[in-house]
Amino acid sequence: MARPVLRTGLCDLLHIEYPILLAGMATRGGWATPPKLVAAVSNAGGLGVLGATGMTPSQMRQCIREIRQLTDKPFGVDLLLPARLEEAGETRSQARERVRREYPQHWAFARSLMERFGLPEAETAEHEEVMSPAYLRQQVEVVLQERVPVFAAALGDPAWLVPQAHAQGMLVIGMAGSVRNAQRQVGAGVDIVVAQGHEAGGHTGRIPTFPLVPQVVDAVRPKPVVAAGGIADGRGVAAALALGAVGAWVGTAFLVAQESEIHQHYKEGILKAASEDFVVSRTYTGKTARTLKNAVIEAWTKSGLEPLPMPLQGVLMEDLASAALRAGRHDLVFQPAGQIGGMLKETKPAARIMEELVTGAVETLEALRRHTSAPLH
Repeated sequence: MARPVLRTGLCDLLHIEYPILLAGMATRGGWATPPKLVAAVSNAGGLGVLGATGMTPSQMRQCIREIRQLTDKPFGVDLLLPARLEEAGETRSQARERVRREYPQHWAFARSLMERFGLPEAETAEHEEVMSPAYLRQQVEVVLQERVPVFAAALGDPAWLVPQAHAQGMLVIGMAGSVRNAQRQVGAGVDIVVAQGHEAGGHTGRIPTFPLVPQVVDAVRPKPVVAAGGIADGRGVAAALALGAVGAWVGTAFLVAQESEIHQHYKEGILKAASEDFVVSRTYTGKTARTLKNAVIEAWTKSGLEPLPMPLQGVLMEDLASAALRAGRHDLVFQPAGQIGGMLKETKPAARIMEELVTGAVETLEALRRHTSAPLH
């Protein structure tokens, strides 16, 4: 049986078969986009993207090389590049001590949550490095050294790395949650703008996908725009194209893919949740992010304490998250996902998700032609 055809200019730019990109997601307590998922999406005709935030440079390099063993197709790497980062010190231990010293109320409240939920006291981390401009540059250097085809900046301004990326033929994607952010990304020299609506999981802006995408398309034309937020089936892909985007950036639908390595509790939480169960909070990272609601978020909201700026809030919450994972309390950790999770009801192989996205989009576009009458002139 012939493969369905769904092509836009994005396919030619990225050398892929279908205009569907895996969002480069990173989570705690399991890998959201492990190499096997990245490769599966690329092998199915899309662009797999590795979410590398939280990985050490050596872990990144290992994953990139593993992806290359699993596919000969293009793929990308996604990192957070926050425009503003609070000075936190060179190590997590130093950052932890600063929080304890300068924000005693926050420190005491986080410890009281550990007591409330019966979590063991511990100061642990997967590694001592803390998010800082120097550390981010180390991560980016790995992407450049490994000559990854596509780099995605999921947060912040990638202007400082664009010249180096373009010098070796690497394409750069910039994320935007507003027209102003999109114009800033174009000014930075990115090749593709992802217009991400408020419905999306993880770090998100305030403008929903439907009003955001056409405004960004108009503001940055002829720069290609990819739509993100609220896309989990072929109808969403078709809608993105109707809004003027040339492709779709899909995250939550792949979180529940069989190849995703997030904990089963996390997957089941998404599959059982209604759209209103995915809420926006600064509790876990210090920046607004959409996640499955839980008792920790509720407690922070009621406390009246403003979350600390990134990365201090993440350091503050890391001990609680580590203790929760060791205690099997996966319901207490950061579980980012978008509102479209309310549509998802089962876990599937990534290849099947890709197939359904493509065939659903083609069927939707064909149905519109059959059932819609519009004068030609």
